[in-house]
Amino acid sequence: MAILKKKWFKQIMKLDFKENIILENKSVRIEPLEKRHFEYLTDIVTRTPDLLKYAPPKFGTAELLLEYIENNIALRNSGSKYPFAIFDKTKNAYAGSTSYLNISQKNQRMEIGSSWLGKRFQRTGLNHNCKFLLMRYAFEELEFERIEFKTDSRNLQSQKAIERIGGQYEGLLRSH
Repeated sequence: MAILKKKWFKQIMKLDFKENIILENKSVRIEPLEKRHFEYLTDIVTRTPDLLKYAPPKFGTAELLLEYIENNIALRNSGSKYPFAIFDKTKNAYAGSTSYLNISQKNQRMEIGSSWLGKRFQRTGLNHNCKFLLMRYAFEELEFERIEFKTDSRNLQSQKAIERIGGQYEGLLRSH
């Protein structure tokens, strides 16, 4: 007589880079970043050229924005980053961008980052709504186990925003 035991394997969900992920609530819609967003985001970038002063990519001109968008689309196509455009429903305007990045499907963890919002969209609750939707999708739909946030040690505004959504400081990455 043989005894068969049913083995339960947790199926690991994967982020599908080919899927057009759209996340929304009453305040915000987050949609895949595309070249068409260039015309909507150019004004934000040219009015606030220091918006990404703590981030590696050069920023602040229409030409650099186009390069930024094209690079992010290429990273999505290669399966290493999933960039989004952020649309503020209350202001009926595009507000900036955010991404899933540093994705480890095997370890079920990812970072939410490369986020930027135009000045008039900051401190309005929009970022909180974006992060909530992104985390909910990652945890509930993709069943990821860990979400990471990183920010430059000089970027106090981003550090406070991470704390407001419940992020806990875990350490300093030197020379990162």
